[in-house]
Amino acid sequence: MRLGIIGEFGLIEKIKHWVRTDGSVIKGIGDDCAVIKYSKDEYLLFTCDALIQDVDFRKSDNPYLVGRKAIAVNISDIAAKGGLPRYALVSLGLPKKSSFDYVRRLYQGINYWAKRFKINIVGGDLSGAEKVMIEISMIGFVKKKSLVLRSGAAENDIIFVSGALGGSIRGRHFAFTPRIQEAQYLVENFKINSMIDISDGLLQDLGHILSLSKKGAVIYEDLIPKSKDAHNLEEVLGMGEDFELLFTLPFQEARRLREKRKDFKPVGYITKNPGLILVDKNLSRKEIDIKGFRHF
Repeated sequence: MRLGIIGEFGLIEKIKHWVRTDGSVIKGIGDDCAVIKYSKDEYLLFTCDALIQDVDFRKSDNPYLVGRKAIAVNISDIAAKGGLPRYALVSLGLPKKSSFDYVRRLYQGINYWAKRFKINIVGGDLSGAEKVMIEISMIGFVKKKSLVLRSGAAENDIIFVSGALGGSIRGRHFAFTPRIQEAQYLVENFKINSMIDISDGLLQDLGHILSLSKKGAVIYEDLIPKSKDAHNLEEVLGMGEDFELLFTLPFQEARRLREKRKDFKPVGYITKNPGLILVDKNLSRKEIDIKGFRHF
């Protein structure tokens, strides 16, 4: 069977059955980070992401911005679990004709966020390649009481996002700020039931929460914050690479959050029965397909 038929997430489900973990693993494949036993009060978080030339960026793109994005996507995963990043490995695949200055500028971009979030770059790997590839593996830590998974959404939870969505391809996917501070504020002050960062689009990433939580949802078109870069509703719902937080919390907690912070935007609520309903500007309800960016 070809990968184009089984699909990215179908392949992930197959891989889950090919690997085994022991009791030290709290959460393995299927969330933003692996969660591993560490100490009395903390879990270790482990994640990785790869950026591939002509898939995630073009060779003509500013290497400083490419490096900055390469580490930021990992930081965003750590944020979505309520944790803080600490250590990273950087592996590069580079064509022989790549210039020294290109690599130097990649690392300048990587260091931009490493310095701001006090992340130690502790090693990695170099390899020849036909196209540029950057793979970063990152370790972080999260207080046990602060850990949030995708699977905890409860009926009548209110669904929130941390910022505007859509149109990221027009530059914002390079310049976004990982929502570490926002996530820390949430987990330290509220009961967050589920959370994910929006990398593949609002619909698809909400779909991950719904699937793992065995729930459904209703979202409202008028409530979804739309980026000035978004050309239409389809881009708002499915373009991806916004890297905002998408999270759910109980109604009373949601009311308290809205009293304290207006930058977090409610967009809908969790339902008992599976399925995703969009209420449009005319208050018409329609069930929508869960779709977004997929590699194959």
